[in-house]
Amino acid sequence: MRRTLACAAWLLCSGVLAAPVDVNLANQAELEQIKGLGPQRVEQVLAARKANGPFHDWADLARRIKGIGPATARKLSDAGLVVAGQPYDAAGAASAVAPD
Repeated sequence: MRRTLACAAWLLCSGVLAAPVDVNLANQAELEQIKGLGPQRVEQVLAARKANGPFHDWADLARRIKGIGPATARKLSDAGLVVAGQPYDAAGAASAVAPD
């Protein structure tokens, strides 16, 4: 029992079991916790969201935020970022997301 609890605590602290962060709902601090989203890109995301509303899908995020292509989208999704509640799906979004 102790091992199970210790393992669960380690997974939570390490971020393995972290809750997804929705790009449309997250604030600056929450977005900055995503590996691969530095302060400048977070500012771009927040400004684009404020100016044009929520991102509809990963392709919309890639169109509106310079430098997000399939490889970056996959890394951000793996780090816990979701768009409109959805993780990046390379099969469905690859043709819509311009290459990095």
